[in-house]
Amino acid sequence: MNDFQEVADRVEIEALRGEFTDAVMMRDRPRLAALFTADGVLRMPDIPIELVGREEIRTGAERLQSRWDFFVQNSHPGTIRIEGDTATGRTYMQEIARTLDGIEGMNFAIYHDTYRRTAEGWRFAERVYEIRYIDTTPLGGSAPGVNGPVHSGGQAGETATGTATATDEFAAPASAERLDRAITALRANGFTAELLDHASAARTRIKELIPEGASVFTGASETLRLSGIAQDIEAGDHYEAIRPRVLTMDRATEFDEIRRLVATPDVCVASVAAVTETGSLVIASGSGSQLPASSGGAGHAIWIIGAQKVVPDLRAALRRVEEHSLPLENKRSLAAYGQPSAINKLLVLNAEPYPGRCTVLLLREAIGF
Repeated sequence: MNDFQEVADRVEIEALRGEFTDAVMMRDRPRLAALFTADGVLRMPDIPIELVGREEIRTGAERLQSRWDFFVQNSHPGTIRIEGDTATGRTYMQEIARTLDGIEGMNFAIYHDTYRRTAEGWRFAERVYEIRYIDTTPLGGSAPGVNGPVHSGGQAGETATGTATATDEFAAPASAERLDRAITALRANGFTAELLDHASAARTRIKELIPEGASVFTGASETLRLSGIAQDIEAGDHYEAIRPRVLTMDRATEFDEIRRLVATPDVCVASVAAVTETGSLVIASGSGSQLPASSGGAGHAIWIIGAQKVVPDLRAALRRVEEHSLPLENKRSLAAYGQPSAINKLLVLNAEPYPGRCTVLLLREAIGF
């Protein structure tokens, strides 16, 4: 092998190692898995974890990353030894992390690597993760926008351009990359998930998803109101609309009938307060009336979700509920009913065990609270 070829191979292998860290940090599990050969292996004996093949690596990474509050991985170049179409090497790692259940700390580790030249370029045939030092002393910092400063010298919640509010943080549509991550994670968790350009596309899709004559319960939702979906379902004669019916019923004498109607419709159409990039849905409620249908009572549950509701994880989702959604819903509730709203009940859907029961229509645009 000539010197030029070896230099080119070293550059490509270094790029592969950098791509691994980037895919981990961006929580891009499909890209992470694609960096391995089809029979590639990721081993972490100290944890212990052994993932064989691209599909196991993808799903294993999803399980690990679903536990993160935050994770920062820094990789440092190590050795590379090339022998034809195979190579070996080491990458040195420094990482800090906190999990959602409060485990936190810093560690130094080594990846012992085997690389293989393929038609796709150099790929990992094996990565073996060896921890050399670990420190579980509580970390003094936090992820930006959670409890700590965004930049050096700033106060919690402050940005370089001024003070950031929760509304600012949770009102902007998520990027295309974050939307794709959420869609991928939702599908991996058993949800049928579709990415649509705008609310009018969801309005059309709803008509395709709900069979004529079905009993349909529509949750109280600004997303449904603003998109026109609530009007389509409740004012037309294509479906047996439950909400208009229960609004005419006496809650004192017909409560049991109301409860049964809203809990077990053929189809439930609603929205959520947040959807995580790890594939969970979070629904907040004052009365809890819409929760049974969403959790399992409805034959088919459909959620229309604006792009601004995508958050990294469950911790951020709960912050969005309390700091963004509640103030807006409280204002609406006071105007509509003369009484404040409250987060009396929360429903977290981490996965759907019955294929086809749950459909998420995630939009590229912001709509609703």
